[in-house]
Amino acid sequence: MARALSSAAGRATLSAWPRPTGARATPEAVGLSARRSMNGSGGQARIVAGIDGSECSKEALRWAARQAGFTGAVLEAVIAWRYPAYYGWAPTGADGFDFAAAAGQALAEALDEVFGPDRPARLRTWVAEGHAAQVLVEASAGAELLVVGNRGHGGFADLLLGSVSTYCVHHAHCPVTVIRPVGHTAEASAAGPGAA
Repeated sequence: MARALSSAAGRATLSAWPRPTGARATPEAVGLSARRSMNGSGGQARIVAGIDGSECSKEALRWAARQAGFTGAVLEAVIAWRYPAYYGWAPTGADGFDFAAAAGQALAEALDEVFGPDRPARLRTWVAEGHAAQVLVEASAGAELLVVGNRGHGGFADLLLGSVSTYCVHHAHCPVTVIRPVGHTAEASAAGPGAA
């Protein structure tokens, strides 16, 4: 059963959808498809912003909010979570931890930092179980634009483009905008393959 925590206007609800019987459908895909049909946008243009709590994702949310304001689109802020993979002995203490609630809290904190008490009227928020890249690609179906930060909380800080943003650029169902952090200059990334 796919589970998703959605919130709008400060209220959160936990919803579940049955697992499909088709071989290609995943619980995450069913959940996001159901949420899109029930999100109240009425077929209105949507801009999806991927959030993970990093500074780059907050910049992406700011940019997406401005773009949604310019175009009149619904802004959907999406955060994904997964149960950690354990091999061998599992660490103790994780039994009572609510990963969905922790992701929801990270999303709420990012929204508070970016918007404060003046959140956009057409803001929808989604907390979805699954790999971030796959959740965002599924959320991009039917959207006008997907906006992500160039780097998240991944382990390789020196990479110019993170694995989630790279996956989204190659697999999203709509155009993707990748936002670099404030203060990033073109000169900082100019030296690369073939540079003189």
